[in-house]
Amino acid sequence: MSLNEKEAAKWTLEEKETESRRIIEEVLHRFGPDKVATTWTGGKDSTTLLHMLRQVGGGKVPVRVIKIDTSADFPEIYSFVDRLAKEWDLDLHVLRNEEAIKTVKVAEDPLQCCYQLKTVPLLSFIREQGLEAVFVAIRWDEQEARKDEPYFAQRQDPDHLRVQPLLHFREIDIWSYIRKYNLPFCELYRRGYRSLDCAPCTGRGGRSERGARSQNKEAAMQRLREMGYF
Repeated sequence: MSLNEKEAAKWTLEEKETESRRIIEEVLHRFGPDKVATTWTGGKDSTTLLHMLRQVGGGKVPVRVIKIDTSADFPEIYSFVDRLAKEWDLDLHVLRNEEAIKTVKVAEDPLQCCYQLKTVPLLSFIREQGLEAVFVAIRWDEQEARKDEPYFAQRQDPDHLRVQPLLHFREIDIWSYIRKYNLPFCELYRRGYRSLDCAPCTGRGGRSERGARSQNKEAAMQRLREMGYF
């Protein structure tokens, strides 16, 4: 289905859910669970995606779950990830670029920081595990560099398919979904955080969803995505 943000705004939450699950099922059927993984940050969007995978999997997330650890997450995120991984029996793989963690000064240079601490371990894992598809929970409405993304985006070096089933969701849809299914979420959201990143790059409030994030990083997002970031 060809869809854009304007058209998707007319859909009900149930229609958006149905389309997202259809995309997930298509990918699992095409590649098989062993060749697919999903990213999970501990944030609201990727937890929503995780729940959809769990629904499709009959109560268990059927693919490997990737959590990238930059060593700079909020303690609350580490705690939430550990708890939910146990409760949902996730096949969790925590990725760290140990060498870069020793040398990179977090948040000093957003381009190099995110590339070394996030993108490098992700691409290395995809290559080493021979993954053919990776789910990510980005949305059209959250960031300018993501507004024209397709549901299926072929990436190189290593070759794999980025699958983005939540593109048509809006921020309000994510919270409606969380309320509908009574999903757990990181307690930081209750304290005024709208979008979560590493602690040094994340603040509370903001006029837009990502307005309290590091704006240096936001400005570099297009380049980061070209380098393999999601």
